[in-house]
Amino acid sequence: MRKSAAERRHEIVTAATRVALQEGLECVTRQRIADDLGVQPGLIHHYFPVVEELVAEAFAAATLAELDGLLPEPAPGREGPGALDALRRFFTLISGAEFDDISRLWLNARHLARYRPVLHEQVVGQELRWCHRLEEIVAEGVRAGDFACGDPWGAAVRILAVVDGAGAYINTTADRRTDPLADLARTLAEAELELPAGGLRAPRA
Repeated sequence: MRKSAAERRHEIVTAATRVALQEGLECVTRQRIADDLGVQPGLIHHYFPVVEELVAEAFAAATLAELDGLLPEPAPGREGPGALDALRRFFTLISGAEFDDISRLWLNARHLARYRPVLHEQVVGQELRWCHRLEEIVAEGVRAGDFACGDPWGAAVRILAVVDGAGAYINTTADRRTDPLADLARTLAEAELELPAGGLRAPRA
């Protein structure tokens, strides 16, 4: 059965996202994606006449999936975890190796964004999306009395700046970066939210 335009476009972006995560945004080319999908490069050109738009969309798809995996929004009409639990889960997840590829992608994208305007727009947009999502969680926690914070937006920006700063060392071998950076972002977040040391650690089962 012939794929619809929407299905084919999704397939192309999914393939480009996979290449971006595994090998870097520089490897997202029409020829590479066509080879991966077993189609002609002209088909990729049909959906993405400007290849930079495919690069930017692959980055956006990967980072949006990361955001929804780490700090999910509650589904409409359904309650999600409380703010404190959401942040504990977030810091537990980012302390592992599962998100190393996406950390490398952010580093890659921020470098290339200096020279690629379309990608730059997506990087800025995704950064703001992350900050607003974390701001909402902090504000929710303040309303619930889970913690105290007079400036949820500022706290969100500072916490994510430290998370991203630690991520800048993602290409350094784990034995040289893991221990010194392990609790840096969590410790800052606890101070920002006036929580005791260890307040954002997930309780032991």
